[in-house]
Amino acid sequence: MKKHSKILIISGIIGFAAAGIILAFLFIFSSNSKTTDEVIDVNKNISSVQIQEQVHEVTEEKTVFAFNPPVAYTVIPENPRRGEMVIIGVNTNEIEALLIVNERQIGKSKFFTIPAEGGNPEFRAAFLAIPATARAGSASIHMINEWGAFYEIPITIAPREFRSETLHLNPTVTTLVTEPNPQRVREAEILWGIWSTTGNTIYHSGRHLLPVTTTRTTSPFGFRRTNIFSNGTSSSSIHAGIDYGLPTGTEVRSSGRGMVRLSRMRILTGYSVVIEHAPGIYSMYYHLDSVSAVENTIVEAGALIGRVGSTGFSTGPHLHWEFRVSGEYVDPDIFVNRALIDKNLIISRIFSNED
Repeated sequence: MKKHSKILIISGIIGFAAAGIILAFLFIFSSNSKTTDEVIDVNKNISSVQIQEQVHEVTEEKTVFAFNPPVAYTVIPENPRRGEMVIIGVNTNEIEALLIVNERQIGKSKFFTIPAEGGNPEFRAAFLAIPATARAGSASIHMINEWGAFYEIPITIAPREFRSETLHLNPTVTTLVTEPNPQRVREAEILWGIWSTTGNTIYHSGRHLLPVTTTRTTSPFGFRRTNIFSNGTSSSSIHAGIDYGLPTGTEVRSSGRGMVRLSRMRILTGYSVVIEHAPGIYSMYYHLDSVSAVENTIVEAGALIGRVGSTGFSTGPHLHWEFRVSGEYVDPDIFVNRALIDKNLIISRIFSNED
């Protein structure tokens, strides 16, 4: 990756900047009210807020902050496909990552700290999902720091095609989905509350395991679905995970080490298990016949958490396996194909870029 990227615009002057910045402004504008290219060194005046070696450039239309040492970062993979996830590693104290496409924010995540270990330095990281609905082509990641400044990383979202399918649903399933039900609403709120929580604990950093022994899928990730209900209505949706068609009672195991955040019956997803693996990373196991995972306990990779069934919004025995990254659904296969956090690769890219 490149060491330097375009230093970007922050909207407005930082609210908590020291009085020295204000005095610097007054001095410039009193001496020349048309200054557009004047550069002011404000390092001495803002030491009270511990902003290191910043250069403050004033123009008629924008305020720009340059930071020294420069930001060094890596994004893996560099050209993600729709429905995938990137991990961002950086040497500075970034707080938040935003995904921008056509000047519109379509994704968001929080940074967390990877502590120093075994002689390797500390760095900050964030997982950022590329929505399956994102437009392929040029995009950018904005890393926002503790002062509100942001730093742009250009990326390219690779194209990816998704197939479509039509489901004809029986009266029982139609009622589950279409009839008003306050309990279903409460269950959705609980689930969204879990997905939107970004903790600080890394339970699992390597590759994930398949939760079942078969690789036969009955519905892959990203299918564009048309649901035909028995009452004559229809709806459209995107399949947020992978379905494995298996006999009732087949063992289902945790794909990775993590904290069980939910293990119970739900109206739409039947017997369900949700496991937190890392900050903002959750795996889901739906439509089970029974669950053996216990909420608020840690399970190891490969631990038995339930058995295949056909509960909830289901047309036959299967496991629905899903991943969420800061609430956005992503393709589970990426977690099997590569390590969640490849520390050595990230560190080699970040800190070689500082040289």
